[in-house]
Amino acid sequence: MNIVLAQQNYHIGNFDYNTAKMLTAIDAAKAQQADLIVFSELSVCGYPPRDFLEFSDFIDQCYAQLEKLAAAANGIGVLVGGPSRNPDALGKDLFNAAFLLYNGKVQAEVHKTLLPTYDVFDEYRYFEPAYHWNVVDFKGHKLAITICEDIWNLGDNPLYRICPMDRLMEHKPDIMINLSASPFDYTHDTDRKAIIKANVMKYQLPMVYVNAVGSQTEIVFDGGSVAFDKNGNVCAALPQFMEATAMVTILPDGTIQQPVIEPAAMVPHQQLEPTTLQPELNIAQVHQALISGIRDYFGKMGFTKAILGSSGGIDSAVVLALACEALGSDNVKAVLMPSPYSSEHSVTDAVQLSKNLNNPYDIVRIDTIYESFLQQLQPIFGNLPFGLAEENTQSRTRGNLLMAISNKLGYILLNTSNKSELSTGYGTLYGDMAGGLSVLGDLYKMQVYALAKYI
Repeated sequence: MNIVLAQQNYHIGNFDYNTAKMLTAIDAAKAQQADLIVFSELSVCGYPPRDFLEFSDFIDQCYAQLEKLAAAANGIGVLVGGPSRNPDALGKDLFNAAFLLYNGKVQAEVHKTLLPTYDVFDEYRYFEPAYHWNVVDFKGHKLAITICEDIWNLGDNPLYRICPMDRLMEHKPDIMINLSASPFDYTHDTDRKAIIKANVMKYQLPMVYVNAVGSQTEIVFDGGSVAFDKNGNVCAALPQFMEATAMVTILPDGTIQQPVIEPAAMVPHQQLEPTTLQPELNIAQVHQALISGIRDYFGKMGFTKAILGSSGGIDSAVVLALACEALGSDNVKAVLMPSPYSSEHSVTDAVQLSKNLNNPYDIVRIDTIYESFLQQLQPIFGNLPFGLAEENTQSRTRGNLLMAISNKLGYILLNTSNKSELSTGYGTLYGDMAGGLSVLGDLYKMQVYALAKYI
């Protein structure tokens, strides 16, 4: 069976855009004489749709797009993810589903069993879990179709009481297919391969795994879609952080016609799960993830220009470098806002950085603004000693200036704080914590240093 893995970057709720992208991929797969093309989890609407799922017209739109895709599924199977209405009065109103489209209609529908509610996930809020499990017969094959979390319930301490693949194995499938929207973290590429290999070795079946790519606000999907033969060899591996397709030919004995690109012995056999932070681990992937996150945040929101406060310190320097790479230097404005307490080198360092990156910058001294604040507050502060309130007023003065420029010129303010500062409460509300996107918000300070060294 010829199966195309379609790794695409969707835009939540932008139905025409998503469908057009999938139709183009379907046409290309037909030209390759593919039997089946596989898209990622909830690809019709984009993942995660969250409270959009509460609106009936949103679900109606999902079904309308399925009809368009089904009309194109002539001579080729199309496996696509989307929400499905629950016909039963019991339980939640929707399933997280995979639809097999063929010859103009929905031939089969599979529901996700394991609905995560940890980290960025809140699926059980919206979806009813699957309560029956069947393989899908297609072109002489029995497909065991699962969705994302459904393949992660292995090991000595599983999170869930049900393992969907165990139930599906009762029906003797010959190919496993997983539609996924699995977010990036700095160990995830290794973890993903380890869990897929574990499934392949346990069930002795080939697996096609298609993951989403691109960013949805604060969540980054890294792609990394793969195809494993039944022996645990990787025979197709799509790149991280970019759209791509690949076709594999799965033979009747569970091997794959395409050459092995990573033998089973080289594939990780267990998840990393580091117990301590390893700042330099996969720092190149972290860099790519941040570039993807910035670029998609601006692109999908319809903005092109960014602004940030440039202090001469490492955090703002790293954010400025990332933003210039993601958006282009001409589209990133740095604002230097020295106060009476700023050192000379902090200003000269910030100026030199902007010259090196070739981005526009302005210098706005806050001396008089800051002193004006203190004068107006003096009757209230009285003779209390100089302290944290006065120090934070500097930061809030800068935040006010940055937001004023943002409002006036239509720029998005980038926050430059890191996760260590957030964890320890080292920040100023309405000051250095202001911004539409916290670029370093999920990086600890040691990772910021490692990223600066990498850049």
